[in-house]
Amino acid sequence: MATTGEALTATGYIQHHLTNAKMCFDESGVAFNYACQDAGFWTWHVDSLLFSVGLGMLFLWLFRKAGKKATTGVPGKFQCFVEMCVEGVDRIVKDSFSGRNALIAPLALTIFIWVFLMNLMDLVPIDFVPEAANRLLGVPYLKIVPTTDLNVTLGMSLSVFALIIFYSIKVKGVGGFTKEMTLNPFNHWALIPVNLILETVTLVAKPISLALRLFGNLYAGELIFILIALMPWWAQFALSVPWAIFHILVIVLQAFIFMMLTIVYLSMAHEEH
Repeated sequence: MATTGEALTATGYIQHHLTNAKMCFDESGVAFNYACQDAGFWTWHVDSLLFSVGLGMLFLWLFRKAGKKATTGVPGKFQCFVEMCVEGVDRIVKDSFSGRNALIAPLALTIFIWVFLMNLMDLVPIDFVPEAANRLLGVPYLKIVPTTDLNVTLGMSLSVFALIIFYSIKVKGVGGFTKEMTLNPFNHWALIPVNLILETVTLVAKPISLALRLFGNLYAGELIFILIALMPWWAQFALSVPWAIFHILVIVLQAFIFMMLTIVYLSMAHEEH
């Protein structure tokens, strides 16, 4: 797919599909270039925002609809699916979360379904939506998989990190949280600087690893689909179908890992000792 009417090279094709649609702002705060490249910090990846927020709203609408139509009689297929998701996540939270917090189960369910839906966009043929956007709307770049954007995965992980800090201080108090950071693992005042460095690295590593794990797996999967699309048509079908089937496992597994680690991290934040 070319934006100038000329065929893209293999390198250009890969770069094109890995480029976000951007809304940039100058010093006066006015948007000036939809496909800008070097605009600094104040740049919006509008495709990531559009699809992530849209899929989140789709999740809320579908589950609300299932809840309103829930019946004690013979449930429909979608109600069975929703009940399986809710009961499965609730069971995982009861087994993995040691504290008492009514927020954890809804948060875990939201994370799992939302991340799953964003990952699922990776199974849409890579040229289908971008080509339609280019022809109908004149949008030259469009990435439809939000989790292949580090800004999205890091934003979600930083939200989890904020909850970790909040509940650590709420449950343990400022003094307890300070002691945890300064007197662990070596319970001696002389080793407070060492403890603080070790605990700070451990704490900061949680959101970074959470974001990079999800981003890396989905970005690699998307890149493989792009490389397959560069091959002859007969090879594309022979390779894309097996990879898509295998990638379904990656899509579900990465959503589950992100949810599971969130539960574990928040459980650790609720441990008073």
